[in-house]
Amino acid sequence: MNYPETVKIVEVGPRDGLQNEWQSLDVGTKVRLINLLADAGLGYIEAGSFVSPKWVPQMAGSDEVFTQLSNRGQPNSSPTFAALTPNIKGLERAIAAGVQEVAVFAAASESFSQKNINCSIAESLDRFVPVAERALAAGIAVRGYVSCVLGCPYETAVDNVRVRDVAQQLLDMGCYEVSLGDTIGVGTPASTQALLEHLLKSIPPQKLAVHMHDTYGQALANILVSLQHGIAVVDSSVAGLGGCPYAKGASGNLATEDLVYMLNGLGIDHGADLRKLIAAGQFICDKLGRKNGSKVALAFQ
Repeated sequence: MNYPETVKIVEVGPRDGLQNEWQSLDVGTKVRLINLLADAGLGYIEAGSFVSPKWVPQMAGSDEVFTQLSNRGQPNSSPTFAALTPNIKGLERAIAAGVQEVAVFAAASESFSQKNINCSIAESLDRFVPVAERALAAGIAVRGYVSCVLGCPYETAVDNVRVRDVAQQLLDMGCYEVSLGDTIGVGTPASTQALLEHLLKSIPPQKLAVHMHDTYGQALANILVSLQHGIAVVDSSVAGLGGCPYAKGASGNLATEDLVYMLNGLGIDHGADLRKLIAAGQFICDKLGRKNGSKVALAFQ
């Protein structure tokens, strides 16, 4: 079996993870977490989101987070710190804060799009065109997300053709890469394989990443299938931060520690130090007063 020699880990804990935790943290704690993750060798970290604090209070203070991170050191020796920017207003805030990369997100489910961002898929994509254009003009790279690629909490099944169409439109507007999100974690190795075989007919693997939730314990299995199909970028969240808001009581994001342990076993390079990751995960779990969601971290303890 052929696997990529190197996998890029996109650490989403400080953004997607903390955004889905019930409590908000102060800027100092967020910056401390991000610095611990950077010191653990992670080269790409989603550090915040420029959305209204009214709607996502957990992401308040992102401007200050990025300002502090910009003082970390020379750009060549620092990770890429990225932010979610859903609209032009958010993008302008991100630019002012010195953000290096931004992300936009669409869905493969009409119902999810309406309930999540109050517009259709087509309308959401239209909104992102000026965001991508402005970011690219400012020399900022743009990453795209597609939610609900393997299932939707409202529509159940999601058409692979629609996933492909949304991903292609994100690429066409200038996203250098599209992350495929199994938002509710219902995917299996079989459905993951079917989706990737469909997408890879027209989209090269170098343009795709995967973001697998672990609601039903399938995330690592689905990522393994993705690696076998040449996908070499994987999103994960330290300590499994962030729940699954559409499946009460279920786990959400895959823990970065668990991903790294599997990659180590496969002999795939990723640049992260597992023990430092475990320490970073335990630090933030202690701050949140929650159980560590990483099976590997619990085993090491």
